[in-house]
Amino acid sequence: MHIRFDVPADPAYAGRVAALMSGLYLRKYRTIGLVLIAFGLLGLFLPLPGRADYDPSPVFATIIAVGVLSMLFPLWMRAAAKRRAGGMAVDGSYEIDAENIMMRSGTDSHGIAWEGVTRIVESDEFWVVYVGRIAATIIPRRLMAPPDEQTLREFLVTRGWLPAAA
Repeated sequence: MHIRFDVPADPAYAGRVAALMSGLYLRKYRTIGLVLIAFGLLGLFLPLPGRADYDPSPVFATIIAVGVLSMLFPLWMRAAAKRRAGGMAVDGSYEIDAENIMMRSGTDSHGIAWEGVTRIVESDEFWVVYVGRIAATIIPRRLMAPPDEQTLREFLVTRGWLPAAA
């Protein structure tokens, strides 16, 4: 297997990559926000036993507000990442074989050996390659020729990183 393809200097592409990566890292804030909102609502509507002289509404309203902000934080960060990534768009390329993935972006070049890969997460247009717990790179599926994408998918399935296509 030997796959090579180019990545154009497209600000929209860089923005989509930034949105995907920030979404992977910021997913936990939605869960935290939901838990805080639920806790705050419970605190507002369930009476505290033995505390008739204390009004807990400001505390629980603050907890709800922090929960809402926690849920909005990923959206704000994703928009900021897309805006910053637009200025960093440069030509690049990928060269993938059975031994490793070589990436070039502008004047920088980087490689990842397949033996170091721990998992791969599939999205609509990317494969996110993890080394350990870190998302090391993405492989843009839509920029590959369909036969190359199918060849790489079969390789990833045989290595156990992707489920077999249904």
